[in-house]
Amino acid sequence: MNLFSNTLLFKRVAIAVSFVIVTLILWNTYTFFQKFKTEERVKMEILAEAQKEIGSISDLNASVTLPLKVIENNNSIPMILVDEKGDILYTQNLDSIKSLNPSYIEKQLAIMRNQNEPITISYDGKNKQFIYYKDSDLLNKLTYYPIALILILILFLTVIYLFYSSNKAAETNRLWTGMAKETAHQIGTPLSSLLGWISILKMEKVDETYIDEIEKDVYRLNTIANRFSKIGSVPELKSENIISVTKQAFDYLESRSSKQISFSFKTDEKEIKTKLNKELFGWVIENLIKNAIDAMQGKGKLHLEISQTQKKVKIIVSDTGKGMPKKLFKQIFKPGFTTKKRGWGLGLSLSKRIVEDYHKGKIFVKKSELGKGTTFQILLDKI
Repeated sequence: MNLFSNTLLFKRVAIAVSFVIVTLILWNTYTFFQKFKTEERVKMEILAEAQKEIGSISDLNASVTLPLKVIENNNSIPMILVDEKGDILYTQNLDSIKSLNPSYIEKQLAIMRNQNEPITISYDGKNKQFIYYKDSDLLNKLTYYPIALILILILFLTVIYLFYSSNKAAETNRLWTGMAKETAHQIGTPLSSLLGWISILKMEKVDETYIDEIEKDVYRLNTIANRFSKIGSVPELKSENIISVTKQAFDYLESRSSKQISFSFKTDEKEIKTKLNKELFGWVIENLIKNAIDAMQGKGKLHLEISQTQKKVKIIVSDTGKGMPKKLFKQIFKPGFTTKKRGWGLGLSLSKRIVEDYHKGKIFVKKSELGKGTTFQILLDKI
């Protein structure tokens, strides 16, 4: 509980700090942007005064060096000088080639009118000229600066989150692996005792039918222990007849299920060889059959079919249960997801891991219809 509280507190603090950082970035950028924009306005007003001074000179011998230098030093802010009639007198810092096209000039003038108020040059209150200008490239790039910083911040937080999540997932996997192996170890002790008791029962000449059934269940417990012991480690795959492995798991559950469920097993082949770990693959078949039985609530039809193509072997498990909507087809394989009142939601996620990670195959919901049933399909490579 303490760990959970600390984790929750850390997340809240991280979110709050991120929000403060983003707010400061946006505010500082906005302030700097406005300051820079004001400075550009001042530069254009100085340029307007220089232009006015040149236009007001009546003495041909007067020096215009300073106002010309002011105008020439504007090499970053695009501008257009227009007279009272709207005729364009002069342009600066626009594309020299594109400026040959009048429509380009008109388009740039429209942009300038939208961006900034024009600066008026008045000659003795009579003739007027107007300087239109737009933001410099540097100012335009500055508008993208906060977006870039926010993206960097998001990337940084995403890396932290993924690192935290992967560590948490790895810790959870280690926990489940440890529990599974400990379970296998704990089952081993009573199993040894049961084997001893079976030997005693045989010597006491108890009904062989009872002993056979007990041996089947002991064998079953031994299989379960082997399955749990293999979790967390790479299992050994051997060339096996998938039909006999599947039929063994199928028969075991059929004999221990409600007689109101009609079981059917179909295949046209006697043998299909593929690389398998018998214990783990049998676990997959049992999980699918148990899910089908639960979906049918103890009454209905369960059909298992095995077929092959040139390169693949197909195992289909169908039931006449309650079915599911299409949106759950992938969700049901996620750890912890379950539609049952009881259950941990691990059966199908474990089956997916066994089939896809260990056996390099595929398992998926082939089809499902509410109130009519569900069909699962497994695809494995043939030898």
